[in-house]
Amino acid sequence: MSTHGGTAARARLAIDRWHFQHGPIDLIIGLDADPALSEGLIEAMWTRFERILPELVMDLPQLRRPAHERPRLQSPSGLAMLRACKPFADQRFITPMAAVAGAVADELLAPLRRERIRRCFINNGGDIALLLAPGADYRVGVWPQVGLDGAFTVTADMPVRGIATSGWRGRSFSLGIADSVTVLAADAAGADAAATLIANAVNCEHAAIVRAPADTLKDDTDLGSRLVTVDVPPLPPATVAQALARGRREAEYWQRRGLVHAAALFLQGRTEVLRPPGAESPFETLIPARAVPPLRATVPA
Repeated sequence: MSTHGGTAARARLAIDRWHFQHGPIDLIIGLDADPALSEGLIEAMWTRFERILPELVMDLPQLRRPAHERPRLQSPSGLAMLRACKPFADQRFITPMAAVAGAVADELLAPLRRERIRRCFINNGGDIALLLAPGADYRVGVWPQVGLDGAFTVTADMPVRGIATSGWRGRSFSLGIADSVTVLAADAAGADAAATLIANAVNCEHAAIVRAPADTLKDDTDLGSRLVTVDVPPLPPATVAQALARGRREAEYWQRRGLVHAAALFLQGRTEVLRPPGAESPFETLIPARAVPPLRATVPA
């Protein structure tokens, strides 16, 4: 996250869609509600949005500390990031920064839950917070690498209001080699944190994988000198399978603890899908790349 955010900007993309941008925070908002209500809600969201980045910048030194150290935070988004990461912090290294995109999306969506809205999404670079009234749903696209690989549907009766994706190809550093890992969870901040850890776990040792200390690539990283993935060449099928199996075990671990509803892991043309226990997997609706659904969920972040 840059400390030089510039001026916040917004634009209306369509009758029910808006673009908010401020420094590294880049949101697409879709709001399905009465037009008169929508205008007031968007104005309220914009007023709050303009303050989020400056607040997070003030918290940055603490946000880069490991979550188990209980960093002292002041901003609402920073506190939400810490809450999302705490359940993982006793078992894994994680800083609140792992949940930043999801937490911002959740925060802007939260006040809308008191309104009569059919549905709303806030997509922060691929990490998405959802609001769904009874009977509503969203179809979400899966982009594991370059082109659309499939889609799934989130319905109001599912315990899912957050979607997030992580991987070595994304905007943030990854310790693993996943092209992408998409997680469905109760909220976007929790999905963001879980996706980060599962993507880290999709990993293996291979001489051709290029890694470098994070702090040699970015001097203000929260990962210190931990090795992050720089490049992953084509790998032998057995190596790909081994890395995906490790990631699946990580996803299952967090699913058993109620932190992950479902997940899809992608690496070099292979996919591992973690179904929700006792329920049909939303990823069973993966479709060919010809059809383009409305929400682009899995821009790695």
